[in-house]
Amino acid sequence: MNTGHTHSTADTDPGKIELHARNVAFDLSETPLHWIPGHPMSSNMITVLNLLLPEGERWFVETFNEALPLIKDEALAADMRGFVGQEAMHAEVHDRAVENWLRGHGVDPTGYLQQMEWIFRRVLGPRDGNAEQKRKHLIERLWLIAAIEHYTAILGDFALNCTWAENGADPAMTDMFTWHGAEEVEHRAVAHDAAAYFADSPLRRARAMALAFPFLIWLMARGFRFINSQDPTVADKSVVTKTRLYVRSYVRDSRAGVFPKLSKLALATLTYFKPGFAPTDIGDTAQAVAFLASSPGARRAA
Repeated sequence: MNTGHTHSTADTDPGKIELHARNVAFDLSETPLHWIPGHPMSSNMITVLNLLLPEGERWFVETFNEALPLIKDEALAADMRGFVGQEAMHAEVHDRAVENWLRGHGVDPTGYLQQMEWIFRRVLGPRDGNAEQKRKHLIERLWLIAAIEHYTAILGDFALNCTWAENGADPAMTDMFTWHGAEEVEHRAVAHDAAAYFADSPLRRARAMALAFPFLIWLMARGFRFINSQDPTVADKSVVTKTRLYVRSYVRDSRAGVFPKLSKLALATLTYFKPGFAPTDIGDTAQAVAFLASSPGARRAA
């Protein structure tokens, strides 16, 4: 299976689609902690998303709901409402994964979740001030969301084209992350369009990306250490042994197509600054929609 970035073409692009939340149900009761057999570190790193995403996506929803009354473009407003519905469902699904699956494997996520609440509700939440100050802060948050959504689109495209299934990954967890990734590809332009509606400039984009890139790396690394501290196969190893394990696992797993190559992520980051960049340059809408129509989790809840 192709693990490079895919792109919509004139022959495959379905054109404008209506964004909407999908009812889904994923049964993780039989899913092991290391859900990609033979790739425990990639399993744990991707599992971090279950901890990170719910609060982040609730922050997306809150910020978009703050912006919606100011939007006079009805087509954009409709896309934003569809985006809000999808992100709210993502948060709910990952919440259930944490409560019903991760805790069942003896991982207590309380400390990390409290940190995420503080970051997204207190640090990145709305601020007091006059109308102009509130609007300025709203635009800054919208551009930060647009930068983060650049990465969720990249990771969504990866999920649609990786080799989890070929490597025997748990079908339910594979379906859950691929469903989420497909919807990220489907709505990949909305956050950018919403931010650009208020104010667009290369400086705003660069400033947002300069914040988003290290912010996401820090959150993921912190979550990875948090899970590994409670994973009995890793927790008692020395720092040196862990470091060697992480490096070996990354090299092997990225070559196997079960984990994104950091070089591709770095290159994709640079594309954000290209003149004429459009979020639709990443991912294939038709591929995403086709998966969403066949997802077992979506069909189970239909």
